[in-house]
Amino acid sequence: MNDNSGVHLILPSYKRLKLFTGLAHPELAFEIADHLGIGVSAMRVDRFKDGEIRVGIDETVRGVDCFLVQPTCPPVNDNLMELLIIVDAMRRASAKTVTAVIPYYGYARQDRKAKARDPITAKLVANLLSTAGCDRILTIDLHAGQIQGFFDIPVDPLLGMPILVKYVRDSGLSNCVIGSPDIGGTVRARAMAEKLGVGLVVIDKRRPAPNISEVMNIIGDVKGKTVILVDDIIDTGGTIVQAAEALQNAGAKQVFAACTHALLSGQAKDNLSASVLKKIIVTNTIPLSESKRPERTEVLSVAPLLGEAIKRIYQDLPVSTLFE
Repeated sequence: MNDNSGVHLILPSYKRLKLFTGLAHPELAFEIADHLGIGVSAMRVDRFKDGEIRVGIDETVRGVDCFLVQPTCPPVNDNLMELLIIVDAMRRASAKTVTAVIPYYGYARQDRKAKARDPITAKLVANLLSTAGCDRILTIDLHAGQIQGFFDIPVDPLLGMPILVKYVRDSGLSNCVIGSPDIGGTVRARAMAEKLGVGLVVIDKRRPAPNISEVMNIIGDVKGKTVILVDDIIDTGGTIVQAAEALQNAGAKQVFAACTHALLSGQAKDNLSASVLKKIIVTNTIPLSESKRPERTEVLSVAPLLGEAIKRIYQDLPVSTLFE
């Protein structure tokens, strides 16, 4: 059949990827872009006089696979709302897909009803992201694994543990055990201990109020050993500091802290700097300014991990290899 319209449709033989960043953590986005060998696409985010967020995407996203880097770290509500608005703008501009790269997923600690009339805010945030138009979520170390099930879209919950394991191996620390600062983190700590081929200790504590903890017992032998306390979040630092003191009092030779998300709220910098911790190892899922950084802190980059995940998602390759 002849086409006399004079118009010839040319089908593209390739896909297109663009990486964007909100204001939460642009430094991480540029690191990811360097890993991928691309630039960060142009976008403006500012405020109206009344504080409303205004977004302007300065290049076409029609038919593009968009990846938006925006951890929902403090200020949590501003960064979350900014994320939702940018996703909506991309969807309305006919983006092919929108993947929200959320290295730190805020509100994850509100994942269940701990008492009567509690909200399940982690589920609410999942609903908001889906409604805004996200096709996929890419995150690191969800506080609770079941949050994946709060979404009706694919979620790739990457692990920060391989980065921390590599650091410990490269450091050449000997006579080590991995410690969990509470019972809830035992699975995470055991997985790291198995990767390193070392023992496990667990701190039995109780939490009489939010951000307040009391050490009750130490399960395992720490005498003369180097203990690496592993957690997903350091918030005020109270839990890690108390656990480190208890371990030292029980005969530990030295205590390190290793965590993925350095929230460091309130007096965390002073608490951690004054603690017995030999070193505090964190990743850059959350921006950590010099003014908030405790003494003896080392920051490891998650950019290669996220960059590789983005590449695999874009190329329709399995992401499962990144969990090994």
